Amino acid sequence: MTHYDLVASNKRRSAIIIALFVAFIAGASYVMARGFGYGLDIVGIGLVVSGVMSFASYWWSDSIILGISGARPAKREEFFDFYTVTENLAASQRLPFPKLYVIEDTAMNAFATGRDPEHAAVVATTGLLSRLNRSEIEGVISHELSHIQNYDIRLMSIVTILVGMISLIADWMLRMSWGRRRDNDREGGQLQMLFVVAGIVLALLSPLIAQLIQLAISRKREYLADASGVAMTKNPEGLARALEKISGDTEPLEAANKATAHLYIANPLKNRHDAIGWFAGWFQTHPPVAERITILRNLQGSV
Repeated sequence: MTHYDLVASNKRRSAIIIALFVAFIAGASYVMARGFGYGLDIVGIGLVVSGVMSFASYWWSDSIILGISGARPAKREEFFDFYTVTENLAASQRLPFPKLYVIEDTAMNAFATGRDPEHAAVVATTGLLSRLNRSEIEGVISHELSHIQNYDIRLMSIVTILVGMISLIADWMLRMSWGRRRDNDREGGQLQMLFVVAGIVLALLSPLIAQLIQLAISRKREYLADASGVAMTKNPEGLARALEKISGDTEPLEAANKATAHLYIANPLKNRHDAIGWFAGWFQTHPPVAERITILRNLQGSV
């Protein structure tokens, strides 16, 4: 399989997941509205309010994330390889040169953030920049620039907004429903009772389901960024070796948290759940590193 096949496959899968995500939010909102005795106009108001709040978070997401991460601007003379590798790759792809930042931490990791290629930033830890050679840094930066080029940074921001919207709506309806449900139960028949039960279940489980969908999309975009990064550098081994070193580093990144973990090239929290088997994979922010490395090395003869 070539990297072009991987790109096409992951784009199709991500589009299907997004479509299902939107359908899930619409369906869950309708069922909750019926179950709790609200009209669709109330759902519309909830969507607008939560949408405005989420949009504000999206618009300033890069500044918020950089602030939370404790990132500082990277200077060319201090991080020469980081700066020049990004310059070369961005120029080769005709991408706007992103802002570069570093996190002072010996843990090895990196991420990209922003609304679009014109408002993007690439962040790397000092641990990563000091322990990878230039070819490996190039592999990491190509991966992060691929997230920018493929608009993954926008996609994941939108997905985060959708997760926030369904969580806010579910919480809002649960809080407002306690005084109304008894009257609704008396007024409705069996069908209404089914809507009540379904509405309660969805209100409780929708945030979890939405988060699982978000994690699934995040994992798919990592595969896509790996393949697109290889298309930039024509050197799968550089990224493969970088991932080996990053996965071999057992130090968690102090600046990372559950809300930002999906942004990084590899899980920065270093938490593993192998003991509970395949089900743990649903809750992972990233696909298995060993699988990513195998796929990259299988691309050796196709670039």
